[in-house]
Amino acid sequence: MWYREYSLEEINGLFAINMTGFLDIKAVSITPDCLVAEMPVTEKVKQPYGLLHGGASCVLAESVGSIASNMVIDSNEWAGVGLEINANHIRPVTKGLVRATCKAYHIGKTTHVWDIQIHNERNQLVCISRLTIAVIKKPKA
Repeated sequence: MWYREYSLEEINGLFAINMTGFLDIKAVSITPDCLVAEMPVTEKVKQPYGLLHGGASCVLAESVGSIASNMVIDSNEWAGVGLEINANHIRPVTKGLVRATCKAYHIGKTTHVWDIQIHNERNQLVCISRLTIAVIKKPKA
């Protein structure tokens, strides 16, 4: 499915900067149809009551889905940008790691739709997210 072969080091170079770097999000697995990333549940990603913030789950989901979309297209000519995200928060998390598994529902010429499931360390479902990506022509520099 990927446009070309990618290494974890290459993907983690993208995750290491900006918000994903601040939240310590890291890719842990790339298979032919799936990208998996983890995020530690630290004070940076908790809401005031000590639980994983739903917004942090959305950041994890959108980040892994956006990277996956850009892995499917020729990123020299096209860019995948977030169009819509939906998330259902199923179970609270207070510590450990959460793991986001991202798989495609639809890969079209102008849109991609991704299923991102986030699980805790006990493999319990924490959040279900659907991300729609718009594929746009890259602006000329």
